[in-house]
Amino acid sequence: MPIPATPRFAVPPCRAPRAAALALALAAALPAAAQQPAAVAAPPGSAASGASGAVPATAAPEGLYDALGGKPGIARIMNGLVDRAFKDERIGPLFKETKPQALKDSLTDQICVLSGGPCRYEGADMKSAHADLPIRKRDFNVLVELLQDAMDEQGVAFAQQSRLLALLAPMHRDIITVR
Repeated sequence: MPIPATPRFAVPPCRAPRAAALALALAAALPAAAQQPAAVAAPPGSAASGASGAVPATAAPEGLYDALGGKPGIARIMNGLVDRAFKDERIGPLFKETKPQALKDSLTDQICVLSGGPCRYEGADMKSAHADLPIRKRDFNVLVELLQDAMDEQGVAFAQQSRLLALLAPMHRDIITVR
């Protein structure tokens, strides 16, 4: 009777950073139609309808805006994200021409709109805003990781983080400029 071959040791699977794995999983999990960005700036009937900046047309999950702490909570998350991004040695240089407070304010409005809040985002669409920047997939994944850290710091539950990341994941096509 043959003895089955068993390895002497098991090689653990390669572990991608949690942000990269989650961002890619979310992007892959979205239906193709939801991954295509559209020039929709806000959920129908919100104060943000008609804004000039394009954000994905994916509807905000019910209750996400409140789960993120409303506009004040989103502002705290974006403050933490931008502060981390500027200090991060991996992606900080990408922000050298960016005014931190202007970025915080713009991201706050954009996330407020995406999460179903009553805000108005008037910033540029993601493709135009990032066209002249050398952004790679790993840079995008670092930013997602820093966003998760900022949400962790504010006590945002993992399920709510995943809901927001699912809305943001399709933007990678317009943000990543180096393929």
